Amino acid sequence: MDRFRMIFQYFQSNSESVMNGICGLLALASVKMYTSFDFSCPCLPQYNMAYGLGIMFVPPIILFLCGLILNRQSLVMLEEWRRPPGRRKKDLAVVRYMCSSIMQRAMAAPVVWIIVTLLDAKCLICAFSGSMDPQKFVGFANVSTVQAQELLAKVPCKDDELMRNNTSRKAVTRYLRCWSQALGWSILLILIIAAFLARWLRPCFNQATLLQARHWSNYIDIEQKIFEETCCEHSRLFAHKCILHFFESMQQEIKLHSFSLPREGEGDEGGEDLLQGITDQDQVNKLLKTWYYEKPPLDVSQAHQRHPLVRERSPLPWADNTSTHSKFPQHTSVIKKRYFSMKRVQK
Repeated sequence: MDRFRMIFQYFQSNSESVMNGICGLLALASVKMYTSFDFSCPCLPQYNMAYGLGIMFVPPIILFLCGLILNRQSLVMLEEWRRPPGRRKKDLAVVRYMCSSIMQRAMAAPVVWIIVTLLDAKCLICAFSGSMDPQKFVGFANVSTVQAQELLAKVPCKDDELMRNNTSRKAVTRYLRCWSQALGWSILLILIIAAFLARWLRPCFNQATLLQARHWSNYIDIEQKIFEETCCEHSRLFAHKCILHFFESMQQEIKLHSFSLPREGEGDEGGEDLLQGITDQDQVNKLLKTWYYEKPPLDVSQAHQRHPLVRERSPLPWADNTSTHSKFPQHTSVIKKRYFSMKRVQK
């Protein structure tokens, strides 16, 4: 169990590298899917283009959506974009940085699929064989237009009896394959040049803005993770308290069956800080609503100013005078220990 927890914590702390690995696996999976896919053109004039272009562009859309779904930052980016400003202003530069990083990772697998299909050329031959001019090829020049369209549609089907030994079919296939491979290599070259320029021209722009956007995008992701972990811990402790109170209300029935229950304060001193002042469902709902609509400002120096929701809580016995903490810190810790010990004795 500890090993799985360590792996989970590693994934959380290295979410960016993990997402890069997932996008790489999706790209490799797209290549494997295409090589194992049995491409079979229908060889009909009204279906060839729809089938060929569908195989070329529908799987990339699916892979792109899978990349968005698997990327946790896509949900974090949408929440940051849609959240009310509240007490913390929204920075559109951070949202743009997160969106660009998400799109770059999600586009890796679709681009690989499109390049592989273009280099293989089967989809392009199936889609555009019927659109070729029959006058450019000797075998199709002396037939009617309808027959020429039917013969051109059968070009991808080399096992067809009419096209098996037709030299014009090989010419059309060779012509479309050259165009498809040239287009695939051109797209690959453009992407490499764009990545090269983005890599080497980045220092020419304002690096401070880029560092700020990267820092706060990581902060938003980490803050969301810590908040979810804290909510889970609070839910566990709150459920533990509620269950103990339920069994305390059933003491008469429990005594009849000779059950022994642990006391309420045993073993959960660490959860006292989380549960002090939060005693019912309405307060929890108000706390979560306040977090969503009025996130605290990013200013650690204002931490001593308590939130309006916190001021509604009843003050603790040792928190009546704030000056006492600064003047007598040891005396305050002694009072805390005595308070907890008296509370256990009373129970």
